[in-house]
Amino acid sequence: MYTFSNRLKIASFILMAVGLLGIGIGFVSAPGTVEEAKAMIAQHGDGHGAAEGHDAVATDHGEGHDASHDEHLLHQLQNKPWAALYVAAFFFFMIALGVLAFYAVQRAAQAGWSPLLFRVMEGITAYIVPGGIIVFVILVLSVMHMNHLFVWMDADVVAHDKLLQGKAGFLNPTFFLVRAVIFLGGWILYREYSRKLSLRQDESDDNASFKMNFRISAAFLVFYLISESMMSWDWIMSVDPHWFSTLFGWYVFASMFVSGITVIAMVTIYLKSKGYLEEVNDSHIHDLAKFMFGISIFWTYLWFSQFMLIWYSNIPEEVTYYVTRIADYRLPFFGMVAMNFLFPVLLLMNSDYKRINWFVIMAGLVILAGHYLDIFNMIMPSTVGDQWYIGIPEVGAVLFFLGLFIFWVFRALSTVPLQPKRNPFIEESKHFHY
Repeated sequence: MYTFSNRLKIASFILMAVGLLGIGIGFVSAPGTVEEAKAMIAQHGDGHGAAEGHDAVATDHGEGHDASHDEHLLHQLQNKPWAALYVAAFFFFMIALGVLAFYAVQRAAQAGWSPLLFRVMEGITAYIVPGGIIVFVILVLSVMHMNHLFVWMDADVVAHDKLLQGKAGFLNPTFFLVRAVIFLGGWILYREYSRKLSLRQDESDDNASFKMNFRISAAFLVFYLISESMMSWDWIMSVDPHWFSTLFGWYVFASMFVSGITVIAMVTIYLKSKGYLEEVNDSHIHDLAKFMFGISIFWTYLWFSQFMLIWYSNIPEEVTYYVTRIADYRLPFFGMVAMNFLFPVLLLMNSDYKRINWFVIMAGLVILAGHYLDIFNMIMPSTVGDQWYIGIPEVGAVLFFLGLFIFWVFRALSTVPLQPKRNPFIEESKHFHY
C-alpha cells in the first residue's frame, strides 16, 4: 500500500498556503471604483493596446458612452482575480474528469493492458468531489452577482440584448445551476459507485462486481458525452454568449482527455520511482504516451477545423471570437497551439522516447501548461478583455489548486492497495508487452 509521505503533504500545504495568499492579494488589489480602475490602468498600461482606442471612441460619443466604457473597464479589472480563480479551478477539475472518462472507457472496453493502472485512475478521480464543489461554488457566486464572469446573468444587459433574450429559456440562472447539479451528481455518483465495485471485486469470489462495473461504465459513457458537451456550453462557451461553435463540446473533451491521460502517466511514473507499482512496465508507459501523442493530434484536428471554418467563412458574429484572441492574446493563443501540437509531435513521435520516463514527464509538463493556456484563452478574453497579464492572482490560483490536487489525489492513493487482486484481466495486464 502506498504511504503518503509527510514531505509530500508539507509540499502540498505550502503550495495551498502560498496560493491562497496570491488569490487574496488579487482580490484585495482589485479596484472598487472607476477612479481606482483608471489608476490601475495608468499603472499597468492600457492592457494590450485596446484601451487607448476605446478611449478615443468614448470621446467621440460623448460623456454617456465614456461613463459606460469606464464601467465596462471596471468590471473587467474586477473580473481578473475571479477569472484567474475560475480558470485554475476548472483546469484541475477537468483533469480529474478526463481521467474519469478514460477509466470508464477502459472498463467498458474490458481492456486487458490497463487494470494495473486502475487504482491510479481511481485516486486521481477522487479530486472530482472537492474540485467539482469549488467550481459549483464559483458558479453560484456568479449567479449571486459577486462577479461579472457571465454577462447573460445581468438582467440589465439582457433587457437591451435581443439575442440574449432569445436564449433566456436556456441561459437563465436557475436552469443553469440545476444543470450543474445534474452534471456533477452524475459524475460523482458514477465515480463513487464504480470505485466501490472495484474494491468489492478484490474481496469477492466471483465476477459479479466486475460485470456490474462493465455495465454501469458503458451506460455512464452515454451520460458523460451528453453532459460534458452541455457543461462546456454552460461553463465556458456562455461567458461569450453571442458566439457558438458546434465543435466546442468535442474540443473541450479533447483538452480534458489528453490532460487526464498525461496526469495518469506522470503519477504512475512517480509511484514507480518510489518503489510502488512494480508490475507496471515500460509498455504501460508506452501506451499512455501513445494516447498523449494521439489525442494531442486529435485536439489539433478539432482546433484547426473550428478555426479554419470560422476564419474562412468570415461571418462577423463568429469570426470576432478569433479576431479578439489574435489581436489581444497573440502570445498565449499561438503559444498554446505550439505547446499542444508541435511539442507532443516532436517529443513523442519516436516510439523509443515513449518508454523513457523523464522524457514522458517533460512532454507531460509542456502538454499540461499548454492546456492551461487553452482554458485561459477560452475564459479571459470574454471576462477581462485586453486587461490581461499573468500576475499574482493567476500564479496564486494555479499553486493553490495544484497543492489541493496533490493532497487529495495522493491521500486517496494511500487508502487502498495500489494493485487490484481479482480483476479478471490482471494477469494479462501484468504480462503486457508491446
